[in-house]
Amino acid sequence: MIFGSLRTLGFRNLVDAETNTHEKNVFLVGENGQGKTNFLEAVYFCSYASSFRGVSDREVVREGEQRSAVAAHFAGSAERNGSADTQVMLYDQVRVTYEHHKKNVYLDGKRIEDRRDLLGVAPSIVFCHEDMEFVTGSPERRRWFFDQTLGIADPGYLEDLRKYRRVLKTRNTLLKTGGDHHTGTSLGPMLDALDPQLAFYGLKLMEKRQEAAAGFSATFGILYEQVTGLDQLGLRYIPSWKALTLEGIQGSLEEHREQDVASGLTLSGPHRDRYLFIRGETEFAGKASTGQRRLLALLLRAAQARRFSELTGTYPVLLLDDVLLELDPEKRWKFLAALPEYAQAFFTFLPDEPYHRYGKSGALVYQVSQGSLSLY
Repeated sequence: MIFGSLRTLGFRNLVDAETNTHEKNVFLVGENGQGKTNFLEAVYFCSYASSFRGVSDREVVREGEQRSAVAAHFAGSAERNGSADTQVMLYDQVRVTYEHHKKNVYLDGKRIEDRRDLLGVAPSIVFCHEDMEFVTGSPERRRWFFDQTLGIADPGYLEDLRKYRRVLKTRNTLLKTGGDHHTGTSLGPMLDALDPQLAFYGLKLMEKRQEAAAGFSATFGILYEQVTGLDQLGLRYIPSWKALTLEGIQGSLEEHREQDVASGLTLSGPHRDRYLFIRGETEFAGKASTGQRRLLALLLRAAQARRFSELTGTYPVLLLDDVLLELDPEKRWKFLAALPEYAQAFFTFLPDEPYHRYGKSGALVYQVSQGSLSLY
């Protein structure tokens, strides 16, 4: 499935217009601040009804406007990688509106209640500068990336994650009260009721993360060696809970209950899991050079796209936001050669970049200036 056209209304600095995108490769060329990234964000909004920049829906509304909307018409059938088991529901249009502080999502004119229904319609994967956080940032940012990697391929994982977070939120709220010593209210019975639920959903997340990390590590290691020549690089998943059974996890929660009450927080669980990049038996990211870290971040996204295709039988749309600038010429060509198969790709470039050399036959090339797109 590819984006045949994209219409925007009141979205960032983009001029209200419908843009033809009916090619496998679309190049957006312009100076910084003209709207290239905003256009990618609009495409992403049609995939997930949210921004990859981590901002609120209100922030995408153009200054001075009260509402915004993006709509995409799709073209062609879904690209497949040979899996006969995956069923793909085909739609002609998606529309996302934001007005009166409320967001609505429509598929072929029918409003959907849950954004999960949008997953798989036109999945996209974005490559951007902020991806460096997955390499050098907090464990939370790395967990976010791998939760996204699992979630876009398995909506069931997202549902388990939602349920775990709901139980965790309730448990933390309860822990913050610390019980009421004046009335003799004890947290024990309430925690006894919550902990089996936390253990149940947490164990489901752990099992899926363990399996996914092994598959991702193999894919990622091959890509990294292909581009850099460095072998033995992989991913290690380190769960917070060491127990691997419901009974063991519940026992651990009870054993550490006093510490949890004292801190007012649940100090262990999947929300504290870690992922490490390992070469041989040594942690890699902390010792890597800046260039190696940048490449690491780019190849994380490439591996995410490849794993998505392997798991779903569907090729994603790639959104590459000025990322080639971060690579020297040799690494740039190797990275492009290592990109997994895709349904469609949107690339952004500065005007002086040699985008015409990248050999994308039949690419649509747009000049972007002050939010307006015009064909070269």
